[in-house]
This record gives sequence, structure tokens and C-alpha cells, in this order.
Amino acid sequence: MSDLPRKAVTRTAKLAALPLGFAGRATWGLGKRIGGKSAELVAREVQQRTADQLFKTLGELKGGAMKLGQALSVFESALPEEVAGPYRAALTKLQEAAPPLPAHTVHKVLAERVGEDWRERFLEFEDTPAAAASIGQVHRAVWHDGREVAVKVQYPGAGEALLSDLAQLSRFARLLGPLVPGVDVKPLIKELRDRVSEELDYELEARAQRAHAEEFAGDHDVVIPQVVHQSDQVLVTEWIEGVPLSEVVAEGTAEQRDRAGQLLARFLFSGPARTGLLHADPHPGNFRLLPPAEDAEHSEGEEEGGPAGSWRLGVLDFGTVDRLPGGLPQSIGDSLRLALEGDAAGVYALLREEGFVKESIDLDPDEVLDYLLPIIEPTRVEEFTFSRGWIREQAARIADPRSPAHQLGRQLNLPPSYVLIHRVTLSTIGVLCQLGATVRLRDELEAWLPGFVGEDAEAADAEYTEDAEVAEVAEVAEEKAEPGAEGRAVEA
Repeated sequence: MSDLPRKAVTRTAKLAALPLGFAGRATWGLGKRIGGKSAELVAREVQQRTADQLFKTLGELKGGAMKLGQALSVFESALPEEVAGPYRAALTKLQEAAPPLPAHTVHKVLAERVGEDWRERFLEFEDTPAAAASIGQVHRAVWHDGREVAVKVQYPGAGEALLSDLAQLSRFARLLGPLVPGVDVKPLIKELRDRVSEELDYELEARAQRAHAEEFAGDHDVVIPQVVHQSDQVLVTEWIEGVPLSEVVAEGTAEQRDRAGQLLARFLFSGPARTGLLHADPHPGNFRLLPPAEDAEHSEGEEEGGPAGSWRLGVLDFGTVDRLPGGLPQSIGDSLRLALEGDAAGVYALLREEGFVKESIDLDPDEVLDYLLPIIEPTRVEEFTFSRGWIREQAARIADPRSPAHQLGRQLNLPPSYVLIHRVTLSTIGVLCQLGATVRLRDELEAWLPGFVGEDAEAADAEYTEDAEVAEVAEVAEEKAEPGAEGRAVEA
């Protein structure tokens, strides 16, 4: 009953045609250069035509093809504007929707996985999907107790299609490199393949979502829908209404962009600290901007844009998570802090200890620090405005084979335990740049990232807090001991 792929041969043919198309455009580009066009202009034209075909094909397919498309889409802000502009709308559409399964197939899955009496579980069920993603689509419904719910139905044959697509795509991963400067696509595809079994397991997803929903219950900033029902290939969760982040990217106000960016950064760093889990699929389709809670009121003296009475971030899709029982590794905070302090030797020693620099390689610590400082610029200031221009500059610096940064970057290693953290961080930065958000990133790092605030600073902060508490107690005691005040017996 597999509707995904409708015909495996057709899917394979479409994917196999991609590298042929790439080769054809390269030949076309050579002809243009011979005809007198500049190499840079021809390269841009080839890149644009390649992108058009790639995202058109990925958007028509589900499975691994669309999964890769979603993963790549967050990096579009690193592309030159004349290349990124024409297909940005297609990328946004890819993040939010895909061709739906027919209603009869959805009904068959529900009958098999929920039960022949599945309709009795719902007061209402909309056959037209509200959203579609790489391995499943979501239908809006009303549960039998009156709650509005989202019913996620996994595409039949999703697992086979996912593995088949990613195997095909990995064969010409290097051809995709020019589309996402500074990002090595092959490890990205391998990491997506390694996560297939977890993403297909709705029991694991339900468990991760329950952990987040319990921890963030009542939170002013982040909303996680509760899990209502889970069975093989079907997951029912509470429905949350809000503005998709892709719409905020396309046409949001400055206030919405900044608030969404701040909350996205907060969720990225606070989630592992609070739940021991890292949400590992941060593309805009998985987030909603929600209005303030109806009962949220500003407390006295609280500024507009504070925790209460402000836009909130709704988070969806916990199919891919990284399990980090102790939160994000302290080595990340330590290395960031040392870099900001200008301690090149300390940063280098830590990177070597963690495996970012292999034992067989010797690098100049000062050059390593020079490589890192532009990348961590958002952490060096109180607030930073992420932009497409900034990320393009970083991508160009790292991708240019003639630059020292490119040569040094090729000698660095990414340990397996950091692969997913690295991808999530890059993807989140990509979304922040799409938003053009001004974010107080240091605030989130100081609050949630182990090691970012040094021991001396923590001790000083603790001492300051203790001194303040002592002063407050003394002040209260002095007020009670004023001459003429009744109740002197309370002095003790």
C-alpha cells in the first residue's frame, strides 16, 4: 500500500537525473565562458539553474529527498542574493508542505494502526492535511474529549524511501557543495541516514515530546503541545495555533522577528539543560509564533517584550533529538569563553583534547583563534543582528580555497559526538539570519551553557548575591529597631 514512493523506479529516475542535469549545465556554462561571459557570472547562472532543478525535484518527492531539502533550506541565507532570491519562495514552501497522500490511504493507515473504530476516537477529522513533511503529514481534528488535535500519519513505505533517497543523494553529494558554501553535504546526508530509525519511531518521538511538554508546562516563552495518543505510524498531539516561522521569515514585523529569534536561541540552549534532550530539526516549519497567553499580564515594572504578555514560541516535531543527559557539553562553553578571553593556547589545548584537532596534526594556536573569532562574533557583544550578509561573509571566507580560513578548516576534525550539535547550531544560525533578528545571545549562553561563565565569575556573582541578601536583612532589622517603634521585643 505504499504511496511513498508511488513507483520506486520513478523516484530513482528523478534523483538519478539530478547529476546528469548538473553535468549538462556545467557543459552549458563552459560554452558561455567560451562565448565571452565572465567565469563569475557563468558560475552564478549555473548555480541558479542547479538550485532550481534540485529544489523542484526535492519538493515533488517525500522521504529522504525532502528531508535533505529541509536541511539545506536553512542555509539559503548563505547564498548570494541574486542566486537565493529567485527560489527562496520555493524553499519556504518546501519547509511547510509537500504533495499529500490521498484520503483513502490515510484512512487505511488509521484503521490499521489506531483500530477499525478510529472514527469513534474523533468528533471531527479533516481529510485535507494541514501540513506535510518528509515522512508524514498532519491532519487537523477534534479528539473525543473536545480537544483540538494534530494527527500525524506516517507515509506508508517511508523508511524504505528515506534510505533509498539518501543513498542515491550521497552518491553525488559533492555536486551539491556549491549550493551551500562552507557546508560539507556528504556528512550531513550520512547523519540524516543514521537518524532514520529514530525518526520513524513515533514511540520515541512521543517520549521526547512528553519530556519537553512536562518541563515547559506553564513556561512564559515556550509552548510544547501535549501528546494525546500514540501508536505505530500515528501520533496525536494537542493542536497549537500560531504564525509559522516561515511566514515570519517572509513577512514578519521587526518585533516578531526579534522575539522569534530570541526565543529560538533560548530554546536551543535551555532545552538540553532542562530536559537532557536537544531538538535536532530546527527548520522554520517546526516552529510557530504564538500570541501571549490569555492570562498573561505584565507584572509591576515589567517592560513590554518581557516574559509575560509577549509572543511565545510553539515547538513541533520531536522525531529527531540528541540525548544529552548532562546538557550541552561543557567543552563548548569553555572553548567559547577562552576564545573571548583571547586565550589561544587554552582554546587549542581544549580542541585537541576533545578531538577537533587530531594528534597527527599540528596547528598554530593563534591561527586557530583567528579562524574562530569571526564565527563567534554574535557572542562577543550584548546583542547581535543576524543577517544574510553576515552569514554570506562567513561562508565565503571558509569556502574560498584561496583563503587561510579554508585551508585551516580542512585540517580540523568534527568528533562524532558533536556532529548533531554542530548541525543544529548551524541550522539555527541559518534561521536567525533568515529572520534578520537582533538577539541577546550572550544572555542565553550565560544562563544555559555550562562553562561559558568562568568559575571566578560564578564565585563573584554568588558572593555579590550573598552580600546583597545580608544587606537586605540588616536593612530590615534596622527599620524594626528605629527609636519609638513599638514591638521592640522582636529585635531578637
